[in-house]
Order: sequence, then structure tokens, then C-alpha cells
Amino acid sequence: MLLPVLFALGAALSNALATVLQRKAALTVPKSEGLRVGLILDLLRRPVWLAGIVAVITAGICQAVALATGPITVVQPLFVLELPLALVIAAALLQGRLSRAGWLAVGTVVAGLGVVLFAASPEGNRTQVPMTHWIPAVAVCVAAVAALVVAALRRPEGRGRAACFGLATAISYAMTAALMKTSMHTLDDGGVTAFFTTWQTYGFALFGVCALFFLENAMQSGPLVASQPALTLGDACVSLALGITVYAEYVRTGWWLIPQILGAALIAAGVLALSRLPLARRLASEEKEQPGQGTAADAGTPAP
Repeated sequence: MLLPVLFALGAALSNALATVLQRKAALTVPKSEGLRVGLILDLLRRPVWLAGIVAVITAGICQAVALATGPITVVQPLFVLELPLALVIAAALLQGRLSRAGWLAVGTVVAGLGVVLFAASPEGNRTQVPMTHWIPAVAVCVAAVAALVVAALRRPEGRGRAACFGLATAISYAMTAALMKTSMHTLDDGGVTAFFTTWQTYGFALFGVCALFFLENAMQSGPLVASQPALTLGDACVSLALGITVYAEYVRTGWWLIPQILGAALIAAGVLALSRLPLARRLASEEKEQPGQGTAADAGTPAP
């Protein structure tokens, strides 16, 4: 279990770096009211965004190895760490620092995740999934993403719109992981030819592209504190559901549900506290700052 955990942590770190870099790039392009295909073309001219794409690719490789060697119910929940890692990276890139409250929130998320994984003790590493499992899973996820996109487009720019796009991104990422897991096992069993002839390979590529597109729109629609919690928590929850229903992975139930709920509550509390940090607000509005501003944010003290 050590190998998938290490690679999952590497993927979470790379994704956190990508989130910060892509957020910085998204703030430099013209805003739009709807889904704008030209947004990607604008971002391609930004070196910061390209660096973020390199981080995304690195994360994808690490995630593929993790999913090929471990259950999705172990690998994907570790991506909850993206938010605290993103803020730690943002503090470094913005020459700021996390306050004591910020580090406490990071510790709360880590502790909550540890409690959940210990209590759930996920098991199973199914390599083949029947179509009777895939069809309802894909149908439900596609319908949910479509509903969230419609809801986002009906909302004005702000937290609600960013959260809808963030959750749509989360579902897309979870489906990407679920399909990628089967593709990696196909590659291992049947080689490159089998990998490129299975529909799951093209399925995870399609969901991955959609996730990237929704992520860019989420970042441009509203603050990071709205889109990132929806993305990280949503990805973990949907992935857990897919692991259990599609891959028939096992998590402990009975009285073990009590510490699992407590751990999830710790994660939620930590994420909420992180989303309220002045550093997170600075990251969300740094393009509006003037020279000499942001002292309180750098120090991690509450904004007036």
C-alpha cells in the first residue's frame, strides 16, 4: 500500500502547484459570462499557465501509477490534501506565510484524513469492471456535470458560479480516475495495443479534458476559496462512491462509521478554516492589489 500512497501524495502536490499557477494565469486573461473556448488559446500564451500544465501532466503520471497499484478508495481521498498544499505553495510563491490558525487548519485536514482512512481501511483492487457497472456510473456523472454547468451559467460571476464549476470539475476528475484505473490495468495485462483499443482510455481522456476546461472556468468565475473546496471534497466523495459501486472496493461499516464521520467533520472544518484565510483571499484577488498592500495577508492576520 506504500507505493500507491506515495504516488498519490506526489500527484496531490503536483496538482496543488498546478492550481496556484493556473489561478495566476487565469486572472490575466479577459473575463467572460459564458463558456469560452478561446480561453484556452489565451492561456497558451501565458508561461505560468504552461508551467501549470507541466505540473498537471506530472500529477497525471503519479496518479496513474497510484491507481494501477492501489484501490481508488485509498488514492483519491488523498487529493483532499490539495487545498492545504495549494495554500502552502501560494504562501511561498507570494512571499507570505501561513498564520498559526492556518497551520492548525492544515493539521486538522491531515488528521481528519488519517482518521477517515484508518477507520474505513479501504481494501480491494479489482482490475475488470462489467459494463453493467459502467453504464449507470457514467450516465449519473454526465447528468450531474451537465446540471452543474447549467446551474453555473445561470448564476452571476462569484462564489456560487465558481463552486458549481468546481464541483463539475470534481466529478469529471473522479470519473477520469475511475476510467484511468481500468486503462492502467489493461496496459499492464495487454500492452500498448490493448490500452489504445479499450474505450476506457478515450473515456478518461475525454473526462480529463472536460475537467481541465471546467477548472479554468471555475478559476475565472470566482475566488479560489469557492472552487477549490468544492473540487477537493467533491473529488474525494465521488471517487469513494465510484470505488465502492463500480470497483466493489470494501470499507468498514458498523461502529467504524462513527470515527469516519468524525474524521470527515475534521476535514470539512479544516477546509472551511483554510478557505477563510487572508492568504486565500489574497490569492483570489492578487491582481487587484497595489504596491505596498497585502501586509496583513502576508502575516496571516485577519483582514479588517
